[in-house]
Amino acid sequence: MTVSMSRQSSGAALRRLPVTLAAVSVLAASATAFAAAEPVLPGLPFGGLAYTVKVEKGGVGDGFIYYTTGVSAAALVPGLGTVAGALPGGRPANVIADRAGKEIRRYEPPAGQDVSNFRTQVYQGRKVLTWWQGSTVAGHGSGVGIIADENFQVLATVDPGGAGADVHEFRLTPDGHALVTSYPQVDADLTAIGGPADGKMFDTVALVIDVASGRQLFRWSAAEHVPLSESETSGKLTGDVYDPYHANSISLDPAGNLVVSLRNTAAVYDIDPATGAIRWQLGGKHPTLTADPEVRFAFQHDAEFTDASTLRLFNNNSDGPESRGKSSVEWIRIDEAARHATLVRNQEHPEGLVTMAMGNAEALPNGNTLVSWGMTPRISEFAPNGELVYDAVLPFGTYRAYLDALPN
Repeated sequence: MTVSMSRQSSGAALRRLPVTLAAVSVLAASATAFAAAEPVLPGLPFGGLAYTVKVEKGGVGDGFIYYTTGVSAAALVPGLGTVAGALPGGRPANVIADRAGKEIRRYEPPAGQDVSNFRTQVYQGRKVLTWWQGSTVAGHGSGVGIIADENFQVLATVDPGGAGADVHEFRLTPDGHALVTSYPQVDADLTAIGGPADGKMFDTVALVIDVASGRQLFRWSAAEHVPLSESETSGKLTGDVYDPYHANSISLDPAGNLVVSLRNTAAVYDIDPATGAIRWQLGGKHPTLTADPEVRFAFQHDAEFTDASTLRLFNNNSDGPESRGKSSVEWIRIDEAARHATLVRNQEHPEGLVTMAMGNAEALPNGNTLVSWGMTPRISEFAPNGELVYDAVLPFGTYRAYLDALPN
């Protein structure tokens, strides 16, 4: 483990320049192959040799930016992490930086491990640092959730056992629970989607775990509730194991039900935490909520309620090989009584970014919204009127990004 309080020197980056240029060419070729023949092309996964601010205006939120360097286990390009290691910003690390990109604090995991989903949360009434740490497995992860103090000293870990904690979600709730994703591999009859009767696939489960005791309180399996025919993907990038669901966020709705985003069905599900029943489905092939034509999203991430009736999500609109339009942040009004969804706001980047994987949005106290564009290595901040007030390019994308004060 490496913990430091300073930035990597530019001299070290220059000494690695020949290797860097070779790695850049590999990354460009990989991204080009992914996006070939598509009318809307995903952005390249490499942004440059350093954190670079492109836009900074008045009215931005106060605080420091929390993000991860390197290539997240949630990235969907095989071998990208290996190539990235030769580049500045390519080593896995948790970073707290000021708006100029200067690193204030940094944590690097032991060799062979990745980190992702770095942020502040509250545990037992105290602000803490949290992240996922582990190994990469076919576009997801197997590891643990970590809760640490301001010096990255571990206070608690959350390990669900089995397939381990997945990279996509590690969210703490006010009652001392953790919402965690996991990807167990299971045998499956895949004939319904043209596969073998003795196939293999990744189920994806949403877990509620009591942090203090480690006890599993609730388990929701996508395979037990969502037909395989609902999947929008052919299982690419997972070798011989099909990935039909790919859960990438769990949050709570205002009533305490679970809100689960399944990337590979392009749908968001509201789930009763007592029975596991799906209360409603937004998007996908067979939604139970009707929606206005303006409510369009696909391969989304980070679905969570911002108030009693508004769901916000990061609309990737692309999984790399297939792009359906520009990526954006969408705010959607959910009327449960009328079983209807209405678009409130759709925030695109002025440059029309398209992100093939990852991404999130965060509501800031001043009313602005901070956005990570996932594999497209950008972090942006938008005013409520849609004005871009901050925009930065990173060497590599970050699974999510957050803005907050330094931990005490």
